[in-house]
Amino acid sequence: MHPVLLKLGPLSIHTYGFFIAMGFIAGILLAKREAKRLGESPERIMDLSFYVLIAAIVGSRLLYIFINPEIFLSDILETFRIWNGGLVFYGGFIAALIVGIVYLKIKKMPLWRTTDIAALSVALGQFFGRLGCFSAGCCYGKACDLPWAVTFTNPDTLAPIGIPLHPTQLYQASGNLIIFVILWLFRRRKKFSGQLFWLYVMLYAVVRFFIEIFRGDFRGELIFGVLSVAQAIGIIMAPVAIIMMIILRKQAGKTL
Repeated sequence: MHPVLLKLGPLSIHTYGFFIAMGFIAGILLAKREAKRLGESPERIMDLSFYVLIAAIVGSRLLYIFINPEIFLSDILETFRIWNGGLVFYGGFIAALIVGIVYLKIKKMPLWRTTDIAALSVALGQFFGRLGCFSAGCCYGKACDLPWAVTFTNPDTLAPIGIPLHPTQLYQASGNLIIFVILWLFRRRKKFSGQLFWLYVMLYAVVRFFIEIFRGDFRGELIFGVLSVAQAIGIIMAPVAIIMMIILRKQAGKTL
């Protein structure tokens, strides 16, 4: 609703970037707390978070460029204007996962225990990030006449102006918050390392799949004329998550 949070002369603080920063800070503080609880090094978690953040931003931007090449072919500098929106979560997730695994291997840190710590932080960080999307008007929904429809009026918004829309950004923020609460309540009851991470992957894939139905912004050509890129990735990730939980559970059972 308010793309620019604050203007100080020629300097503008964009609301989208502010919420992304808040999400990162909240995620870092939570990860440090969980690392201490589990006997892991908070300092290494901090270092890991820095590399993962860079990878997530680059990866999410690259996937957005891949889906919307015409935007960047017409203006190459748009590649760097992330305050205008245009970060695709799954691109950042995959890039961050690859970089994170490499870092964990180098530092000889436990893979699945660390990803469980990260799952909580990612879910919480996404909640803040989607509030940023709502403020900027990106990731907007289809037109609707529901009582909770939102109408964007700010001329700097990325959403269509003057049209009641599904508040898909708030749908996603609420979904991420629910996922975070589930993981938080379950974290002390997990049966094996990696369970929280793959539970997050499964839940996010399901939530994102259904919210995509109400999205109205262009997200690339539909796959098979039906599925968005995020839905197609989710269809793959959800069963992979289930299979991984079964495998890790069996492995944990053998070590008891």
